[in-house]
Amino acid sequence: MALKFGADVSTAETDYGTVLLDERAGAYWELNPTGTLVVKTLMAGGDEADAVAAVADEFDIDPDRARRDVDALVQELRTSGLAE
Repeated sequence: MALKFGADVSTAETDYGTVLLDERAGAYWELNPTGTLVVKTLMAGGDEADAVAAVADEFDIDPDRARRDVDALVQELRTSGLAE
């Protein structure tokens, strides 16, 4: 499922990943390169399977591990209210 950040979430890419600012709470979140790849894939219209494949390929990890990581990140972004 594609990912969309709320209107009150700002993003900025850095040399180390991506920083998210939750303007409602004034809280910053930092995504490492793996999280950045997941978010980019989902925001470009890919689904979670696409994100799993991208992570497994880019970082040469087991697809089951990639699936757990993608699921955990997406759940955290949605639970925190940053993403829909």
